[in-house]
Amino acid sequence: MKREAVFSKSPRPAGLDKHAPTSASSANSSQSPQTTHIDSGTASSSEKSRLPSFKSLLRWDFLAVFLLGVALSLLAVGIFSPSFQARSALTQKDIDAAVLHTLQTKELPSQSAKAAASIQGAVVHVQAYVANPKKKDADIESGVGTGVVIKDDGTILTNFHVISGAKKLRVTFFDGTEADAIVIGVQPEKDLAVIKPQKIPDDLEPAILGSSQQLVPGDAVVAVGFPFGIGPSVSSGVVSGLNRSFKSPDGKQELSGLIQFDAAANPGNSGGPLVNLSGEVVGIVTAILNPTSARTFIGIGFATTIESAGSAVGLPPF
Repeated sequence: MKREAVFSKSPRPAGLDKHAPTSASSANSSQSPQTTHIDSGTASSSEKSRLPSFKSLLRWDFLAVFLLGVALSLLAVGIFSPSFQARSALTQKDIDAAVLHTLQTKELPSQSAKAAASIQGAVVHVQAYVANPKKKDADIESGVGTGVVIKDDGTILTNFHVISGAKKLRVTFFDGTEADAIVIGVQPEKDLAVIKPQKIPDDLEPAILGSSQQLVPGDAVVAVGFPFGIGPSVSSGVVSGLNRSFKSPDGKQELSGLIQFDAAANPGNSGGPLVNLSGEVVGIVTAILNPTSARTFIGIGFATTIESAGSAVGLPPF
C-alpha cells in the first residue's frame, strides 16, 4: 500500500526527474530506478546524515529542561535562604526613617477636619418663627439655632430655648432640603428639645453618638453649627473641664453636669453637636459664658452631655 507523504512540501533532491531515465535504466529498462523521493517516507544514507534523529532532538530538549529546572531551583534556594531573608528584613530604623520621611514630605489631613466632615451631614439649621403682630398672615423669625439628626427617621436634638414659644419651625438639611418640623418632646430643665421634620433627604445619615465618660480635660473637640445663622461653621478646641454648672443670665435656670469647652461658640450654635476626634457626638452645645452684654464668645462654652441628651429621646444609657 502506498504511504502518505509526511513532508509533502519539502523540495525534491536536485538532479532527479521521474521522467528522465538514469544511465542504469537505459542499460536495463526492466529494472526499477534506485532513487528514493523524500516524500516517500524514506531517505538515502546521505540524506539521513543531514537530518537529526528524533531521539537526538529529545535528548537535547530534555537537557535544556533539566538545566532550566536546576537554575530555578538554585534561585529559589537563594531567595528563601535565611541569609537572604535576613538581608531583606526591615528594621525598626528603616520603619522610623520611612515614617519620618512621610511626615516631612506629606501634608497629613487635619483631625478636626475629619471629625467635622463625619458629622456635617447630620447637622441642621433650625429657624423658629412667631406670628407677626402687624401682619397676621406673615410670620417673623424669633430665633435661630442648630440641631443634630440622631435617628434614621430624621429625629433631631436641639435646645429648648431655640424652639421655645415658636409658632412654626423650619429646618434646613446639609443638601439644602427644607422642611417644617414639629416638637415631639421637651426637657426644659435640661434645655433640650426633640423635633421631627415632615420630610428628610433620601441619603440622610444620622450622627454617631459617643460617650462623654471617656473625656478628660485637654481632649480635642469640634463644634459644628450656625453661629449668627452662618454655616455650617466649624470651630475646634479642647475640653476645659467636666461636671460644670451654669446659671442663665436671668437667674431662672441652672444647668449642671456640663462639659466646659473652648471651641468658639456664639448665638446660633445652640443645639449643635460637640464632637470628639472620632466624629462621635459627645455633647449638645447649650450656653456660653460672657459677663458682659455683648453675647459673644470669650472662651468658655458649655454642652449638655450626650448621655443626658439621649435620655430626652429615650435612648438607652451608654
